[in-house]
Amino acid sequence: MGKIEVLVVAPGYPTQMAVLAERYQLHRYDLADQAGKQQIIKAHGEAIRAVMTTGGGGFSESLLDQLPKLEIVACGSVGFDSICVEKCIKRGVAVTNTPDVLTNDVADMALMLTLATVRRLVPGMDWVRQRKWQQDGPIQLNTRIEGKRMGIIGLGRIGKAIAKRAESFGMEIGYFGRRPQADVSYPYFSNLKEMANNVDILVAAVPGGSETQGMITREVLEALGEHGYFINIARGSVVDEQALVALLEAGGIKGAGLDVFVDEPNVPEALFTLDNVVLQPHCASGTHETRAAMAQLVVDNLAAHFSQKPLLTPVG
Repeated sequence: MGKIEVLVVAPGYPTQMAVLAERYQLHRYDLADQAGKQQIIKAHGEAIRAVMTTGGGGFSESLLDQLPKLEIVACGSVGFDSICVEKCIKRGVAVTNTPDVLTNDVADMALMLTLATVRRLVPGMDWVRQRKWQQDGPIQLNTRIEGKRMGIIGLGRIGKAIAKRAESFGMEIGYFGRRPQADVSYPYFSNLKEMANNVDILVAAVPGGSETQGMITREVLEALGEHGYFINIARGSVVDEQALVALLEAGGIKGAGLDVFVDEPNVPEALFTLDNVVLQPHCASGTHETRAAMAQLVVDNLAAHFSQKPLLTPVG
């Protein structure tokens, strides 16, 4: 009996990919051009029993329709809004993701963006490198972190980890979500615009998808105001990006720290010229340790499925 055939839509960490290559017959859809992709599906589509992907790689309904023997989609990221989860479940195809293991790294990124944005780290670096310190003297003053009010949109695992870190810097925490959490002492806001109006720093920490699409509207950002900062480690889709850019340009909000964008890797050109933003290439979980742990969860979920054991981190 041959090896179980797996379609790799997006790869994982090299160490775990090597393990998978030993256990399964991997078809590297991710490395093929369009013609090559079609050839892989034509030659192996009816035999493929598993798909490996990520939130960035996604998994479409059209691809699902071409894999009649598919049993499981193992997603190597916490976000799965780019995967046709409902159709998979309806067809009896299991879906897994990789929560928890990236919580601390993503929370670290949120705090790094907060500190870098509010304390103007990048302009300070440029002030030194461009010899302005020598020529023009000290850089203009910025503002302190201690005492700032942070409003977290989505107090899940990552939101709570962000709150814990922010508290250690002396910040006050509030949160917005679908409902108040009984075991949380932070002030709860049922209205996002109201929370934005009552905080200095607004942090997006919600999943992507249709439920959160554009939830941070222009009105919410305007409520944050000219002294407020916006931090996004969630998804670019959760915010009205055009409004965000316009308000940053016009001084409608003070600054932003962004790890995610609507049309990645295409970042709005206007952001490149602004010194009140800190930009990152969607790499909040981008450490060797976390990516290895995420990839290991993919390995372990596939192993559990094909051993007829309970999945470690099922979706839905």
